[in-house]
Amino acid sequence: MELSDGRKYINGYFLWVFGFNVGDKWFESSANFVEEQKKGVFRKTLRNMWVIVSIINPLMAFFALSLIPIPEIKEHYSTTLLSKMGSEAAGGWLATIISVDAVLVLSGAVLTSFVGVSGLLERMTLDRIMPRFFLKKNQRGSSYRIIIMFFLLSVSVLLITKGKVELLAGVYTISFLSVMGLFAIGNILLKIRRANLPRPERASWISLLVGLAGVSVALIGNILMKPDSPDSPTNLGIFLDYFIPAIAFVFFMLNRVRILNLLLKVVQYLFNGIRQWFFAIDRTIVKLIHEINDQEFVFFTKGDNLSSLNKVILYILRNEQTRKLKVIKVCEDEEKLPARLLPDIDFLNREYPEIEIDFIAITGKFSPDFIHKYSQKSGIPINFMFIGSPHENFPYRIEDLGGVRLII
Repeated sequence: MELSDGRKYINGYFLWVFGFNVGDKWFESSANFVEEQKKGVFRKTLRNMWVIVSIINPLMAFFALSLIPIPEIKEHYSTTLLSKMGSEAAGGWLATIISVDAVLVLSGAVLTSFVGVSGLLERMTLDRIMPRFFLKKNQRGSSYRIIIMFFLLSVSVLLITKGKVELLAGVYTISFLSVMGLFAIGNILLKIRRANLPRPERASWISLLVGLAGVSVALIGNILMKPDSPDSPTNLGIFLDYFIPAIAFVFFMLNRVRILNLLLKVVQYLFNGIRQWFFAIDRTIVKLIHEINDQEFVFFTKGDNLSSLNKVILYILRNEQTRKLKVIKVCEDEEKLPARLLPDIDFLNREYPEIEIDFIAITGKFSPDFIHKYSQKSGIPINFMFIGSPHENFPYRIEDLGGVRLII
């Protein structure tokens, strides 16, 4: 793995040690750092994973059927099959080695899960999907609040399942297959909505549909699995116990301005006669709404026509909690502004009075360095900046722009 900073050595070690034993962990470890890998590395990771899994997994199944009867596997060794196979094949010493290796694999899985969750929730917090409470870091730069929360959630799953490996594995399987299915769906949406977006690899429609169908069959099979006893919770039930509250919380964060406005109207309606008693609540809610809407967003335009700019405004109004948009045209050397750009901006300001649209022309060259410097100067985070879909001759990769989002 060729990664930036010292993490490339750490992740490379765990990828070699733990990825060799379990194929999906190999993929998961690499996926955590996919944006930091050099060009072509992730493709090699996938190739090596498939080669090893295609050889080891069928052989493991063949040896298991050769050494131990199927009823005995299901009744006694469903969670300790590998160590039992080692004991049957070569004695207790091999079973011990396999058990130690299983502990190391689990340790690697736990490490990569904490790394992945920290990065994911940090990004979601920067995009205002999670509370800013999670951005607090310690002296070493770790988001300790995210780590503590994930640890408590993991312990709660262990307590709810009472440590039953079959239930834990079932919940993990549903989660993992759901993510794999979302990968395929996301790739399909890229083909439909971002056909011209430059990317090093393109999956064929057949590959996507076959992969999505396979994941769907596996997901349905795991959902339909019945527990060992009628009193035991189902895999799906435990998964939904965490999935539904998480989705409800994200929905609230994405629509909190609308919900706060509704709450404000309810408070005003119910307590209009004694409003002076609740004036503090009214004022606090209004202030919170204004603070959320005061966050300024940036759109870097190439000199887009009125139709493209209109799509940008509609996207902002429908999906972002702001009422301020800054449209920026980066002009190289003596480049002139498109003749219709300023009149179009004026028209959009009149057409959408609910959002304040400012236009700025800056002399320079649009590049990752320009975006970073402008973000520092203006105080606007990079993840609140948008560009249109670039064409094939765009000189930079999207991930090189530091988190700028695509809007059209």
